[in-house]
Amino acid sequence: MPRISDELFAQRRRHVLTSAWTCFARDGFHATSMDQIVAATGLSISAVYRYFPSKDDLIDATAGEALELIGSLFDELVATEPTPTPDQTVTVLVDALHRRGEHEGYDLSQLAMQAWTEALRRPQMRGLVRDYYRCTQANFAELARRWRTEGYIVATADTDAVAALLTTLMPGLIVLEHLGDGTSAQRLIAGISGLATSR
Repeated sequence: MPRISDELFAQRRRHVLTSAWTCFARDGFHATSMDQIVAATGLSISAVYRYFPSKDDLIDATAGEALELIGSLFDELVATEPTPTPDQTVTVLVDALHRRGEHEGYDLSQLAMQAWTEALRRPQMRGLVRDYYRCTQANFAELARRWRTEGYIVATADTDAVAALLTTLMPGLIVLEHLGDGTSAQRLIAGISGLATSR
């Protein structure tokens, strides 16, 4: 087979991956067959396997990208100056989740949900998901430290506890988006405020 350029290789690999996302979003990781993915790509079987030797490789790449895209949002929040307020942070997260569904045929946040169940089955995936949540919690902790310094939260606040609360909030947001009726940033902010003022 003639050698193709690195750019073309990357384009074709991406095409295979996004074709798999459409199949996974419709039928789930395990109900989707490689034959379905091959058909969705319009490529030959040998071409698809050239880029991804197995369905597990496709699942790993899918989960990795879904988590990385969400994780990059937290990196941006930490890098933003001035530091986003707690209310602004929640709004950014909810808005970003809504935008995840704009792609025709797939939603990466829904694929992230599938990665959670895959993490219960495969140690390699469990490690990937755990690393993602550790990074997420570290970013939230950094934001919480800044909020405490800037007076957005009380001076005695445990920033690690704040980070744990917000990290726990993320999966719930995704579940409500896909299995419930969704929610708004304003409603979440009101709920958090209600907890903060309760006795």
